[in-house]
Amino acid sequence: MSKIQIGLVQMSCTASKEENMAKAIEGIRAAAAKGAQIVCLQELFTSLYFCDVEDYENFKLAEAIPGASTETLSKIAAELNVVIIASLFEKRTEGLYHNTTAVLDADGSYLGKYRKMHIPDDPAYYEKFYFTPGDLGYKVFKTKYATLGVLICWDQWYPEAARITSLMGAEILFYPTAIGWATSQDEATNTEQYNAWQTIQRSHAVANGVHVVSVNRVGFEQNGAMKFWGGSFVSNPFGSLLYKASHDEEEVTVVEIDTKKTDRYRTHWPFLRDRRIDSYQPITKRFIDED
Repeated sequence: MSKIQIGLVQMSCTASKEENMAKAIEGIRAAAAKGAQIVCLQELFTSLYFCDVEDYENFKLAEAIPGASTETLSKIAAELNVVIIASLFEKRTEGLYHNTTAVLDADGSYLGKYRKMHIPDDPAYYEKFYFTPGDLGYKVFKTKYATLGVLICWDQWYPEAARITSLMGAEILFYPTAIGWATSQDEATNTEQYNAWQTIQRSHAVANGVHVVSVNRVGFEQNGAMKFWGGSFVSNPFGSLLYKASHDEEEVTVVEIDTKKTDRYRTHWPFLRDRRIDSYQPITKRFIDED
């Protein structure tokens, strides 16, 4: 199968886990009704983006993976015959937590999870307080419809993550994400930030010859101080946008991609052929000092 229907669920969230899960399931159903075979949800979709503050109470939002949420979504996946990519706050054990995405196959089976490798710590994004860096390495998941690579939000800025996941055989790179603008910012800054975010991910599509799917949340949070910018998109292997969501509205969209195009792009622009893997050892250094 090369032509695949990809569903993106861009939504706003509330403080109610039950409401968010119900909305996500509604979005999955809507995508499936439009023909979606793989549906990607945004980062940490069961809650508000809680990392704007360092609050121990927020650890109560975490859950086991697999667990209650994956069990609920597994039933939906099997019912609708769709693959579901679900980003959740994982409680691994007492005092140990991860930002994790579970992948559920179209028969409802749990295929595994990817733990976010790159953890940010910025104003209003205090993720290091909550999340231990991933220790499962980069992952691909062989689903009914395609072999998927999943990375999460801050991973977006690292070409190494996209490259390694692609080299593992990912036909499509998915990025569940939660990023937005401080409402105090000016429009020029907002535009520059969004363009950088989209450009870096489109560059991963070009460098690796694969489709990239990025699904972001939307809406105001943090008492109106943060506007999550939506703008979810799908890029083809040459960086061209096949779809871009609005910055303001909830959207459920299905986009057809053709994974066979990877061969054509990689053949005509043979970046993988011309990689000088013998010269890349310095990349493992934090910084290359003169001495």
